[in-house]
Amino acid sequence: MNQTALNKNKPFPTLFVGHGSPMISIQDNRYTKAWKDIGDRLPKPSAILMVSAHWYEPKTAVTVSTSPKTIHDFYGFPDELYQIQYPAPGDQALAERVKELLSPISVHQDDNWGLDHGAWSVLKHMYPNADIPVVQISINSNQPAQFHYELGRKLQQLRHENVMIIGSGNIVHNLRHYTGDNATQTQHDWAIRFEDKVKDLLVSKDHKSLIEYKNLGPDAALSIPTPEHYLPLLYVLGASLPDESISIPIDGVESGSISMLAVEMGD
Repeated sequence: MNQTALNKNKPFPTLFVGHGSPMISIQDNRYTKAWKDIGDRLPKPSAILMVSAHWYEPKTAVTVSTSPKTIHDFYGFPDELYQIQYPAPGDQALAERVKELLSPISVHQDDNWGLDHGAWSVLKHMYPNADIPVVQISINSNQPAQFHYELGRKLQQLRHENVMIIGSGNIVHNLRHYTGDNATQTQHDWAIRFEDKVKDLLVSKDHKSLIEYKNLGPDAALSIPTPEHYLPLLYVLGASLPDESISIPIDGVESGSISMLAVEMGD
């Protein structure tokens, strides 16, 4: 069961999750079980700030709707997925707090975006009651990797205010080399190597190398052909503290080229 309060001397843990295919929202496997375990094990946050790969646009924005809609931002999947609703409330006060913390960066208040599947496919397993307010912040496609890491640093204060910061993406995400949802498909060696490389850099807290991922060689180039699924990790790294623990509750490459790596900072 969720604890009801966090030790006031400890910041709330922050989490990066590899969300994988939208199909995971209706699956029961080792990844969804691990997400459920995280939700059960951690204290219950007062709100969640979600950084999802699927809200990637040329501005920094934050959701302000009190009842964010469930966005089905995918095509060609079973009808069952399009029936899913995740009716978590929004949190206008948290949206205002995000804007305050990011000042003087311009933050657009968006009342149209809701919760995309990078958010709700994970949260419906972690917090199935949808009773924790959720605010999403966009990933500004005009900005370099260092910018996103620095935003994470600015948002770090939220962890002392009982807010859980979650980044949702995939550190390996190359759909050109996707082999389908069949778990028996061969996984690409370069994807496995890059996931292992990222794990080593995370454990050694080498944030500089993770920010400058374009310098990590051909495996990185194959793993990150576009940045939107990798960048949520940088928000979580920025929001982390130098002396806190790090754990990797989930890893593994699925469908050839999708890493399901999850990283938890703090305890």
